[in-house]
Amino acid sequence: MSENPYQTYDARILEVKDLTSREKLFTLRFLDPEVGEKFEFRPGQFVIVDIRGFGEFPISICSSPTRKGYLQLCIRKAGRMTKFIHKMKEGDIIGIRGPYGNGFPMEEMEGSNLILVAGGLGMAPLRSVLWYAIDTGKYEHIWLLYGTKAYEDILFRDEIIHLLKHGEAMNCSVKLAYEVESPSCIYLERGFSDRVCRGVVTDLFRGEEFDVEKTYALICGPPVMYKFVIRELLDRKLSPGRIYMTLERRMRCGIGKCGHCIVGTSTSIKYVCKDGPVFTYWDALSTRGLI
Repeated sequence: MSENPYQTYDARILEVKDLTSREKLFTLRFLDPEVGEKFEFRPGQFVIVDIRGFGEFPISICSSPTRKGYLQLCIRKAGRMTKFIHKMKEGDIIGIRGPYGNGFPMEEMEGSNLILVAGGLGMAPLRSVLWYAIDTGKYEHIWLLYGTKAYEDILFRDEIIHLLKHGEAMNCSVKLAYEVESPSCIYLERGFSDRVCRGVVTDLFRGEEFDVEKTYALICGPPVMYKFVIRELLDRKLSPGRIYMTLERRMRCGIGKCGHCIVGTSTSIKYVCKDGPVFTYWDALSTRGLI
């Protein structure tokens, strides 16, 4: 692959799947097999999607590096660009450049427990971590604590339900919290009364015990969620250096040149696209405006 960070590669849309009324899952494959073979990324990194003649936008990769031959992006219909791509079909061509950002330090965390705390759309980048950890088998145990608004808003619903049923065989414990009651949620709660509840994501910590010396927490969700989840983890004596967050800021260039995603002050400046989007809580304590 080219060393030019602005190099864009053509990719074909293989499949478009409705996840919710607002989110679609796009499965892509690079037109050039050599590009597909050499394209490497780590969970937590992102790409820039280029719709030729229309514009571009950043999006996290939600598939795992262990699943070769394709790339998956979970895209919410929100603005002009995402509304446009939601109209695209199988066979259409888009441009991809990247990957960008630091991603999660998966090698550093090998042999440890992982607590994945997802809220809403934050499930998308953490799905990459989840399947990487399950596929490689290099982690002691995985907890997925997922908070969602309603049953209809659960991203990757089939996968979540499958892991509720069979996750323990893969050293993975899944717990789900929902806010809006519905017959589907009630039915799910009856089937998994110890792992599904009405409430918020921090309620899912109840009854869970973990060795803080062998555990890392990875968080992604709406900004309001971070404060409460971090407080829960700190109360359990987890070190700030073991708490990782993937943060969303408005990014453009992907390599720290445009300054659009800059946060902090003169004493501590971070470019979310280059220094992140993954940061530890230590980073947040020393960088104003990071969370």
